[in-house]
Amino acid sequence: MDILLGMLLNGIELGSLALAIWAIVDAAMRPTPLYTAADKLTKPAWLGITGGALAASLLTDTLGLFGLVALVASIVYLVDVRPALKQVQRGNPW
Repeated sequence: MDILLGMLLNGIELGSLALAIWAIVDAAMRPTPLYTAADKLTKPAWLGITGGALAASLLTDTLGLFGLVALVASIVYLVDVRPALKQVQRGNPW
């Protein structure tokens, strides 16, 4: 049972780290004007948020307070900001 729990926690930690890496790489690749056109925070702000999430994912426990905040920050970028940027980039703002 302990082995299964350890594997589950390792999977959660790796998944959180993967989301943080995906979020910061995607945020870095998007052009700066898209952020203001999509009515979101600026690119440097999102790079700071996702970079902080990546640092927290690397340095803290995923199920601790900072780890959960990092996970939420990455998820917010990926499910809210990223789709808005993609819509503006396609020229179809909602």
